Amino acid sequence: MKAAVLRKPGAVSRAPLRIEEREQPSPGAGEVLLRVRACGVCRTDLHIVEGELAPHRPMVVPGHQIVGEVVAAGAGVSLESGARVGVSWLGGTDGSCAHCRAGRENLCDAPTFTGYDRDGGYATHTAARADFCIELPTAMDDEQAAPLLCAGIIGFRSLRVAEVERGERVGLFGFGASAHLALPVLRAWDCEVYVSTRGASHRALARELGATWVGDAQEVPPVALDRAVTFAPSGDVVIAALRSLRKGGVVAINAIHLDRIPSFDYDTLLWGERQLRSVANMTRADARDFLALAAKIGLRPRVTRFSLDQVNEALLRLKEDRIDGAAVIVPS
Repeated sequence: MKAAVLRKPGAVSRAPLRIEEREQPSPGAGEVLLRVRACGVCRTDLHIVEGELAPHRPMVVPGHQIVGEVVAAGAGVSLESGARVGVSWLGGTDGSCAHCRAGRENLCDAPTFTGYDRDGGYATHTAARADFCIELPTAMDDEQAAPLLCAGIIGFRSLRVAEVERGERVGLFGFGASAHLALPVLRAWDCEVYVSTRGASHRALARELGATWVGDAQEVPPVALDRAVTFAPSGDVVIAALRSLRKGGVVAINAIHLDRIPSFDYDTLLWGERQLRSVANMTRADARDFLALAAKIGLRPRVTRFSLDQVNEALLRLKEDRIDGAAVIVPS
């Protein structure tokens, strides 16, 4: 097999991922071996590659939005050879901690993350826990399904954490892979969507997808918002979102890494039962609910395709905000 291996974190401009030949992994009990058909590129991958998230294992293969075909299975697996499945960021949990027992597996005390704790999908083949493989809608092709497996699911969970209700005014701050999938969901819920984002092409895409209003990165929408979700790893953006809320509103921070949150005036920005909430990972229930909704509303990501050899270029373009929608690696 071939894989893009991160031996040492570094700036993506210096191409830290190396294409190497490796032996295919042998699936253990409860695992499957997958031929990777497509793998979405996520900003979390960028944080891992550049070392903003501390390394969890040496020489890891990143990538956690995997569409794969089962080619072999370990003991105790019911998935058949040829089955097409998805693998997301949450690659396994202990199933026994208090959070797992309470149905909050996204907060598991001993989680395993795909492309971070175990090798991911920037490769021709990868192994995964069978019980964390997700059934995919047959109507979606591989490249369209891949970005749904993290960007889509975590965006959907962010709307849940923000407690969005039908018909509300919702702000999206930052407009990359995740936000451009959240917007059609909000429109299906009859919400007014207000987008603040940097980059003229991102603003154009937001308008094309039906945003009610579009402004610059930290521009405050012309009306008070009921809910807001931030997608940029910037504390300044969090403050801009908070500044946009009505009393009793909620900001959900969709970021696994944040540079900082600047000091702010409590009386004018947080008082009045406004709330800040972080979004942590996802659950398999989130995945099932979101994929069912995506199939129902005909959600189709805007995709830019890259080969495995172009993986460093894909990450660099993501870092420089030169991807409209989502980037997807197609190994073959």
